[in-house]
Amino acid sequence: MNNLSEIRFHGRGGQGAWTASLLLAQAGLYEGKQIQSFPAFGPERAGAPLTAFTRISDKPILIHSNVYEPDFIVVLDSTLLGSSVIKGIKKNTKIIINSNESPKDIKNKLNINLNEVWVIDATSLSLSIMGLPITNTAMLGSLIKSSNIIKLDSLISVVKERFSGKILEQNIELIKKAYEQVVMG
Repeated sequence: MNNLSEIRFHGRGGQGAWTASLLLAQAGLYEGKQIQSFPAFGPERAGAPLTAFTRISDKPILIHSNVYEPDFIVVLDSTLLGSSVIKGIKKNTKIIINSNESPKDIKNKLNINLNEVWVIDATSLSLSIMGLPITNTAMLGSLIKSSNIIKLDSLISVVKERFSGKILEQNIELIKKAYEQVVMG
């Protein structure tokens, strides 16, 4: 891992983008890393686009702003694909997208030439496991597979602290299946 990893999440209100950012940061903290996690809301209503940010580092984090040139971009809702998602990308930025399209099709649609675009149909996976289109934990499993920012076991430990019962079991299953099924192109 680089000394500092910056992650930008794109989602809609109610999809759990900020929760994903927070769970990721808490998993980093679980591993003794330095963390930041914070949202950026527009109009606060269900369905409105929002971004959330996470920073994880082995050393103190001295930056206190939004993430403008992310190392990783996680898109919970493919209807958000556009200029705001790819703003600030670098050649080595990895994008992890909830979509049923191929990584090649995503690259063409966004007119980007990145080495790594990771795709998972997190909506279908979530519907099959939970009966709901809540994709945040599936996207975290996909992010961990693409990044190695934190260990899968650390995320699962944090999820065990946050959820219980059937919801806990479903989220762990989602994380593990997304980790296994995400495809890079």
